[in-house]
Amino acid sequence: MKKLLALIEELETKIPHSEKINTTVSNSAVGWHIHHSLLVCLNIIQAVEKSNPENYSWKFNINKTLVYTLNKIPRGKAKAPESVQPKEQMSADEMKKAFALLKERLPVLNALHPNNYFKHPYFGNLHVKDTIKMLQLHTKHHIGIINDIIKG
Repeated sequence: MKKLLALIEELETKIPHSEKINTTVSNSAVGWHIHHSLLVCLNIIQAVEKSNPENYSWKFNINKTLVYTLNKIPRGKAKAPESVQPKEQMSADEMKKAFALLKERLPVLNALHPNNYFKHPYFGNLHVKDTIKMLQLHTKHHIGIINDIIKG
């Protein structure tokens, strides 16, 4: 959880670059990537919290195995679900409030049954430990894109 929190704090430092766009890296501005990452984290925490650990079932998933083994999400290979695609631009103040909420909600994951889970669109059911790893990978992925946009 410390790694994830450190990544979230690093992502938060990118707020001043929200308006920056570099279409050779991404068609979306830095702010979109931040907003998307916040939506992903907050929505997933909520889904895991609401899940019934008795319904969790493990199934081998080659996509998950590759991404988790390589410790990297490849760029441009997947499309984010509608529920985590920002519809409007978030202000810097709104982002700061969302980061505060996320930091408040993050410990919920550690308090849950290990088999609480959410269904990832590409990796299948992810229990708490795998969820935390996925959130780390996802946040790191978007920080990389943001850094490339900023480098310009």
